[in-house]
Formats: sequence, structure tokens, C-alpha cells
Amino acid sequence: MNDTLFSIIESGARELEINLPPNAKAVFEAYYDFLIEYKQIVNLTAISGAQEVARLHFLDSLALLKTVNFTNMSVIDVGTGAGFPGLPLKITNPSINLTLLDATGKRVIFLSELCKLLEVNAKCINARAEEAAHLPEFREQYDIVVSRAVARLNTLSELCLPFAKLGGAFIAMKSIDSDEEVDEAKNAIAALGAKITANYDYIIPGTDITHRAVIVSKISETPENYPRRFAKIQKAPL
Repeated sequence: MNDTLFSIIESGARELEINLPPNAKAVFEAYYDFLIEYKQIVNLTAISGAQEVARLHFLDSLALLKTVNFTNMSVIDVGTGAGFPGLPLKITNPSINLTLLDATGKRVIFLSELCKLLEVNAKCINARAEEAAHLPEFREQYDIVVSRAVARLNTLSELCLPFAKLGGAFIAMKSIDSDEEVDEAKNAIAALGAKITANYDYIIPGTDITHRAVIVSKISETPENYPRRFAKIQKAPL
């Protein structure tokens, strides 16, 4: 089964024109095995099976490497869940200085144990994004913010853009049919000190699924009052 897993990753990476490091096979296989074992204890992902995880988690994450230059960048994955997309990016480009942030303690324990198992150096933070983004050690400290969290882009932008440095980028992973959502979020993104600079549409190798990475560039500091409390964000989205 793991041979199938890595053969799919290897083939997909070749299609995406992404170079995998020499240890990729062992690391991705260990990641998959630990994920499947641990998901019996903690709700990490509804996707199971080597082929589905290889394509819908690993390759979907790796496609972001085609959007901006991640080399030697500080990256935070907001609402990372089981580590996607942050950990596959770090595995493939070890120069990334990675922080994984999630509000669920059990998931962060999983991520901490996983990083130790994989010998991946990443910070695993258990915190709510709207609270962590106001702390000096996190606010506007990252070159790149990534998120595959399920939230509309206006809400996700308020939670994520405060982490991005001036001149940095926020990359939101969305579906191909997100035109209305992206258009809806433009005013919110402007209020947060940023602008949408590109949409990168890609087909996940080995599937007929097209996803979109929305690239948002940070052009000025985010006003201090953002992000607001989550109840306020939900009640009155930007």
C-alpha cells in the first residue's frame, strides 16, 4: 500500500515539476501510517486510503510550491488540522521555517508527535487564530501564511492576514468555483491591508479535481483592531 502511496506522490510531483528530497519516500510513508493509526483516536481527516491521501492531501498541498517562492521563508499554517498544507511543504522544502497553528489541543498533540517521529523541525502551537494574531511573537512575523481551513475568504482573511509581514503573502486554498467568494472578500482584504494579486488554478495530479490558490499580498500593516473576537467575525463579517 505504501508503494502505491509514494508512487502516486512521486508521479504527481513530477507532473507538477516539483523536486522531492532523497528522504521523501520514508517520510511521506511514515506520515501516512501515523495519520491512519492516529485518526482512530482523534478526528483528523475524513479522507482515508493511500491513493486518496496521496492525491487529496499530499499533492494538493505540494501544488502550493508552484505559487510563490517558499525557500528560506517563515511560514505559518493557520487551522492546520492534520498538518495540511504546511507539513508536506516543509518535508519537500526543508528550508522553510514552519509554524503549525490549530485551536484543537488533540490535533496539536498529534502534530507534535508526528514532527518528532518524522524528525521535522516545526513549531506546533495550540491557540485560536484570532487570539494568537494579537500576540507580538506571531503578529506580522511571517513571510507566508497558508490555510486550507473551511471558512469563507472574508472570514479567513481576517484570521490570517494579521500574521503576514508587510510584503508577505497569504495563500488561501479554495475550490475552482470560488469566484463569488473571492469577489465578496475584496473589501475585507483591503481593510486588512492587502490585495489579491493572483489566482493559481491547478488540477490535482491523477484526478479531475481543479483547486484554486488565492494569492493575497500584504501591502500595509493590518489595523490593530483586527482580528476581532470570533463571535463578532461571525456576526458581522467584513
